[in-house]
Amino acid sequence: MAKSTHDWLAIGALARRTGLSVSAIRFYEEKGLVSSIRNAGGQRRFARSDIRRLSFVLIAQQLGLTIAEIQAVLAGLPEGRTPSRADWARISAAIRARIEAKLAELSRVRDHLDGCIGCGCLSLDLCALYNPDDRVARKGAGPRILMGDRAD
Repeated sequence: MAKSTHDWLAIGALARRTGLSVSAIRFYEEKGLVSSIRNAGGQRRFARSDIRRLSFVLIAQQLGLTIAEIQAVLAGLPEGRTPSRADWARISAAIRARIEAKLAELSRVRDHLDGCIGCGCLSLDLCALYNPDDRVARKGAGPRILMGDRAD
């Protein structure tokens, strides 16, 4: 079914509605997060549903999702119509699980970081509390305790 001209937004109008710059919208289009059609004059036109898609992109980025993760989520949404409540419920459940995992990770880091900073040595090879005899070094490079390894 053909859409009337009122169903499409020029890129400038979409920018005003979303608060994004025109160049940001072009970037997101290049990444496949939104798509446009061209009018007879060759100008981009976007569906009104792209207002919500781009708003979701901004929210998802604030939550720490990568462009690739956002692409995967948006690939499951219908083209050409505003996503339904059920669509968003499915997406938010998946993102909620990701946020819960991130919160658990941040809590673990916070708990270990407090102890480490409170110690004063700030060195895992000298730390008698978290890393006696530099045992963590045997587990590999990097901040092993903050990554979830235990010193014992």
